[in-house]
Amino acid sequence: MTGASQAGRFGRARTWGRGLVRTRRRAVASGAVVVAVAAGLGTWAFQGPLASKDSYCWGSWEQDSGSWILGDEAFSGDDARGRTSEDTSPTPGEPTGSCTLAVRSSGGGSGGEHAQQTTVTVQFGTAPRDAKARLAWLNGYLGDGVTPLPDGLPGAVDSTHGLLVLPERCDTRDGNPTAITLDAQEKRQPGDPRPPRPDVGGPRGVTELLVSAANKGMEKAGCAPAKPLRVTSPRLTLPENAETFYSDPACRIKGLDLDLDKEQEDETSYQVGVVTDEQQSCAVRIGRSNAAHLDALMVAHPRLDALLEDLHGDAEPARGWRGKGALEPDHQFVRAQCAGRPTSFLMLGAPAHDAKRLFAAFTNGVSHRLGCTAVAPAAAAGTEGER
Repeated sequence: MTGASQAGRFGRARTWGRGLVRTRRRAVASGAVVVAVAAGLGTWAFQGPLASKDSYCWGSWEQDSGSWILGDEAFSGDDARGRTSEDTSPTPGEPTGSCTLAVRSSGGGSGGEHAQQTTVTVQFGTAPRDAKARLAWLNGYLGDGVTPLPDGLPGAVDSTHGLLVLPERCDTRDGNPTAITLDAQEKRQPGDPRPPRPDVGGPRGVTELLVSAANKGMEKAGCAPAKPLRVTSPRLTLPENAETFYSDPACRIKGLDLDLDKEQEDETSYQVGVVTDEQQSCAVRIGRSNAAHLDALMVAHPRLDALLEDLHGDAEPARGWRGKGALEPDHQFVRAQCAGRPTSFLMLGAPAHDAKRLFAAFTNGVSHRLGCTAVAPAAAAGTEGER
């Protein structure tokens, strides 16, 4: 079944371009498999244990294989079970696409009758064009407590979402990298006491789903490499647990002092994320709402950094800074050579009156760890005169 071009969301702050769509809807319920046959051939229903296995997300995933979200164990209730999917396949002419897998069930439990709806959404395409939106989009997938993808794949995952930048052969004609994202959400009915925590198999399950969808998406878009992407490492290296007791400096980065009062410190937590030569993140949350106080990110992996290559402009961020970029009240970004390769630094959400100092402290702290010249002048980081 064909339809008009779709505009949707890419990740957490996503924008999408045009896309020729082919939408397929499939459902599995009470032992029946429903297969939507393309090209107007109709819908066929097969009953019984010998029924064909259903597939989802452009054929990336098959029922009862791989991630447990595709099997019966994905249902948290015993009644009204169902699994449906909708997808818009990438094509060589329009290499964008999306797919959504919804798992629903209902039943009793310790809290009484409940309804479950787990949704897994995959997007295939380019990053948002707007600078602030793109920085927020990238930080949403690389910040907080994510885990780097294993085996050198450019991206990161946690238990509910993931990002993978595809090989250069999949770049658009104007040189923009193509990426694939995955997001899992859980929706519960009003009054259900359980928190909405989607479970798709943890970071390993998200990785398997993401890489499978990437391989099939590249095949559909006509840019698949000779050998499909693979994950062979036995485990993922996890970042530290979030710290609920705050003390300066944030995330143990020299100079990243927030100067909070005692009451604010009692309500503040921070997350030391990935700390490698290719990536580093620090997230600070303050107040009962767990709102962002600041998010800071360094990216040096060539394919991840390529997502930011066209944002830095031609001007230095401010006098005395190395590299190119901009220091805006609500976001800061600079791209400079560090340890022999382009390295991007960004910060979002910091208090406007102190954002430049905090950003300078972050960039200099990380560049020092990487063994390269400071990006910001010492005076901007509040470290003038320190050795």
